[in-house]
Amino acid sequence: MKTPVPTVPVVVVTGGNRGIGFEICRQLSERGAHVVLTARDAKAGKSAAEKLSTPNRWVHFHQLDVDDDQGAAALRDFLALELGGCDVLVNNAGMIATGDDSILTVTPAAVLATLATNTVAPLRLAQALAPLLRKSRRGGRIVNVSSGAGELSDFDGNWAPAYSLSKAALNLVTRMLAQVFAKDGVVVNSVCPGWVRTDMGGGSAPRDVAEGADTAVWLALEAPQNLTGKFLRDRQEIPW
Repeated sequence: MKTPVPTVPVVVVTGGNRGIGFEICRQLSERGAHVVLTARDAKAGKSAAEKLSTPNRWVHFHQLDVDDDQGAAALRDFLALELGGCDVLVNNAGMIATGDDSILTVTPAAVLATLATNTVAPLRLAQALAPLLRKSRRGGRIVNVSSGAGELSDFDGNWAPAYSLSKAALNLVTRMLAQVFAKDGVVVNSVCPGWVRTDMGGGSAPRDVAEGADTAVWLALEAPQNLTGKFLRDRQEIPW
């Protein structure tokens, strides 16, 4: 049976089964959004969606490998046919490769794999969902979860060089998309969640996931529709 078309914003979150992505989904659903939680691992994604779903919160799982062109197209078709469109894309899925320790030792294969997931995949999804975002009656939005590791103005090159490269490149993708989408009313921003206590960030990180997710959720639902092409942390613009 076809799912009723939501009357609230439809928000896609990649990598939503754990960490910051899961918290973004939780906060979005609490604010009344219809959340499409995606993950590569179907079992983990379904479990995460079930944990968040209540009679008053609707979280739908859709399996997605962000590195797959066909998966992106299938997601677009699902959103169009089953949910009537898409209002917001949150590109959260990301990775740090094993051995990403030094610019002099990280392998080209690790760099390419990191770029594929952290930079090319968000671009792929933005391209695939562009027709739906342009048609959003609420004004389409893209939120790219980036990192201070890609912040060139305050760069410390001693940690995860492939990851840093991928996030710096993602920030440029954000600016390019913001310029192209400007005429369509679709806004695109990058967000730095800060150093957050997750599997990726580690247990010694100073921020919890609620703090890390806050700005992404704000950009997805509440930020001014004329705020675009920016890099933000804690709801404030920061230098590229």
